[in-house]
Amino acid sequence: MYFERKIDRFLLEWSKQKDHKPLLLRGARQVGKSSSVEHLGEHFGNCVSINFEKNPEYKEVFCKNLDVNRIVSEISAMSAKPIVPGQTLLFLDEVQLCAEAIMSLRFFKEELPDLHVIAAGSLLEFALQELPTFGVGRIHSMFMHPMTFDEFALANGFDKLLEIRNAASFANPLSAPIHGKFVELFRTYLMVGGMPEAVAKWVDSRDYLQCQSIQDDILISYEDDFAKYKKNVDPVLLRSAFRSAALQITKKFTYAKVGHGYRTEKIREAMQLLTLAGIIIPVTHTAANGLPLGSEADSSYQKYMLLDSGLQLRLMNMSLGDISETVTEILTANAADLVNKGSLAEMVAGLELLRNKAPNMRHEMFYWTRMQKNSLAEVDYIETLGGKVMPIEVKAEVQGGMKSLWSMMREKKLTNAYRLSLENFGQLDYCDTETENAIRHVQICPLYAISLIK
Repeated sequence: MYFERKIDRFLLEWSKQKDHKPLLLRGARQVGKSSSVEHLGEHFGNCVSINFEKNPEYKEVFCKNLDVNRIVSEISAMSAKPIVPGQTLLFLDEVQLCAEAIMSLRFFKEELPDLHVIAAGSLLEFALQELPTFGVGRIHSMFMHPMTFDEFALANGFDKLLEIRNAASFANPLSAPIHGKFVELFRTYLMVGGMPEAVAKWVDSRDYLQCQSIQDDILISYEDDFAKYKKNVDPVLLRSAFRSAALQITKKFTYAKVGHGYRTEKIREAMQLLTLAGIIIPVTHTAANGLPLGSEADSSYQKYMLLDSGLQLRLMNMSLGDISETVTEILTANAADLVNKGSLAEMVAGLELLRNKAPNMRHEMFYWTRMQKNSLAEVDYIETLGGKVMPIEVKAEVQGGMKSLWSMMREKKLTNAYRLSLENFGQLDYCDTETENAIRHVQICPLYAISLIK
């Protein structure tokens, strides 16, 4: 069964563009890249799929030279399928195993512009680093992530529930029963996560243990990949850094906590490789005085998110041995405690912000902290919305939990912000008597509705 994905719309739009470029679909292992391309193939007369891992003999086709007319002719003969520009989707899967195939993409644009070509693969970013050029300006990239909460809800048949949510607003919140249903669905999403195979198992079985078995297998496959990253990086260090990132989520990453006496430079390199593989996502400090946010970023202050909450929980279990209390809290705690205790809800909020962005570019994530000593203040995420700096805090309660947010808004002269929580939709209006009676607005957005933030 195929589950609808947000990227489907973008892939279909790409396929209809008259002046389309060959497409590189990029993302971590097992996030659903191949399934989405094969789903797109249903819109074509035929789809010719070449998997360089399953069928390594196709590498020879590309190694002779990069004459794409010859390449297409030979692939057609070997696959016994016609390849007709304008009617066929040619899918090059696990393309990282054939550098020549990556290099050929630019020539498809130049010599066979009507043919639709998509290349995808795990660890693709490492292959791209090794190439002197792969056709910048002649190739389009899209970036894919695990399933969003909305995609998870659709997979579980809650499309009507999403329609009701989408009609709500900060002035017209949901009814209490509908809000409660979404809170429970969000709890499930925290546990199952968004890896398509785990979601499929949940839809089929409603058994957390079966989902956890799949998550464990995915994590093992990730760690098995470590030896493929770079020959001069210790896989043991990568494993230690990976697990340390899981234990330090949403906190400033401390290299010393990785342990085993590794030098900071080596740990930093390991974190960069894990980021390149797409399995951790950095959140970088920015001064947030204006746009673009990256112009004032300080990479020496970074937090990290794992790409998926379900994998995060399993990795914590591998590192700590027992997280039954955490699991119990997710499944039974009241909504406020679920957000306030632990960092998982904060991480998922960041992942939702990232996953709901357009997939046509690689997006950066930012947070803000006041750097002066003895003046602690931190806002979880800083976004660009409507051409303005938008602070976003993940909190459960109004009282005692938003000092940093008010402080930043006052300091940066901002009038609007978001609080993400498991409350219903709402809005806070605050007259700041300390700053010329400025009116500041904080919109309360439920964690299950982050996709509605535009």
